[in-house]
Amino acid sequence: MNVGSPDAPEAGPVRRYLREFLSDPRVVDISAVGRFLLLELFILPTRPAKSAKAYKKVWTAEGSPLLAHSRAFVAGLAETLGPAYSVKLGMRYGRPGITAALAEFRQEGVDRIVLFPLYPQYAASSTGTSLEAVYRAARTLWNVPALSTVPPFYDEAGFIDAFAARGRPIIDRVDPDAILFSFHGLPERQIRKSDDTGTHCLASDSCCAVMSPQNRWCYRAQCHDTARRIAAALQLADGRWHVTFQSRLGRTPWIRPYTDVVVDELAKQGKKRLVVFCPAFVADCLETLEEIGMRLHDDFLARGGEALELVPSLNDSPEWVATAASLVRRVG
Repeated sequence: MNVGSPDAPEAGPVRRYLREFLSDPRVVDISAVGRFLLLELFILPTRPAKSAKAYKKVWTAEGSPLLAHSRAFVAGLAETLGPAYSVKLGMRYGRPGITAALAEFRQEGVDRIVLFPLYPQYAASSTGTSLEAVYRAARTLWNVPALSTVPPFYDEAGFIDAFAARGRPIIDRVDPDAILFSFHGLPERQIRKSDDTGTHCLASDSCCAVMSPQNRWCYRAQCHDTARRIAAALQLADGRWHVTFQSRLGRTPWIRPYTDVVVDELAKQGKKRLVVFCPAFVADCLETLEEIGMRLHDDFLARGGEALELVPSLNDSPEWVATAASLVRRVG
């Protein structure tokens, strides 16, 4: 399972996708009235056309990059797992949908299903809503299949090694002045909601320094842990790499530091060459290819930088497919 994308890089399909996506109370976690007004008065009148232009820059003959890479990954995973497994792709929003995948499994006589949310770090707005959608669909079935779930894999050795392998030759070639681990952002209020103790998350500058029972559900802490592990695998010196967060929306505070702000600061410091990892995404998509690989790249060069190179996501790389197969077998 992954987030999904519009059917076409046009304002109409993008508007339909954004309405479904941003109507989810786990994504925009404000009152229903507030969410409706935000969508209808501020987002949907203008954002679909802007997003459609961005999608057109990265659209492929197979559809959105996320869909194309996800399909290739599913094919590789199915081949690796072998005939004992049936592998389907179900997007939380858009097509192919989760309900359709469950229907196909039922037609095939599948009784046990492994749910694989393709989000390395847990967030209620990604993993949580995808699992909720499956549970909601499954409860309508008379014969409810057995369900098990691949947990967040932000610290899985194979996942870490696969990202390190993607980045190592790029780092060797570019010889960057700084390396960024840029993760998708979340509103600060959602991070605080994940804290069962109500006292730990975002309470200090060091709250994400180590994983603990207090922050075990914290998306930001899991992101920092992922970055530390990839940096260690690459033997990066402290001070050479930074954790940042991208893709913020609206005026409420999101988790910091912001990727675009940090890149601007690095340019002002005279840094000329940057390499950027996006380890919240296992497949390249709009947020990696256009937001980082194009927009942030152009902004950095306009500020005097010489190179900003995006490390490709895992997509259907053999190392990642093998790791994913291991994760599936472990729970299924």
